[in-house]
Amino acid sequence: MNTAVRLSEEIIQQARIRSEVMERSIPKQIEYWAKIGKIAEENPDLPYTFIKDVLLGQQEAANDHLAPYRFAN
Repeated sequence: MNTAVRLSEEIIQQARIRSEVMERSIPKQIEYWAKIGKIAEENPDLPYTFIKDVLLGQQEAANDHLAPYRFAN
């Protein structure tokens, strides 16, 4: 379900810049920020890099791009 929302021009401009760098559409960039923000709000003790790495790992697993973890000796 799609819903139109009003956002400030500043947020749109920031999303435009980052969406170009990350090769996402502006709406996808804003959805990404919302997803990260929701996870961070629900888990205030987790740093952003950890959240990002977990999401990356989930996507890799969904695409069967897994490798065994090798413990250092």
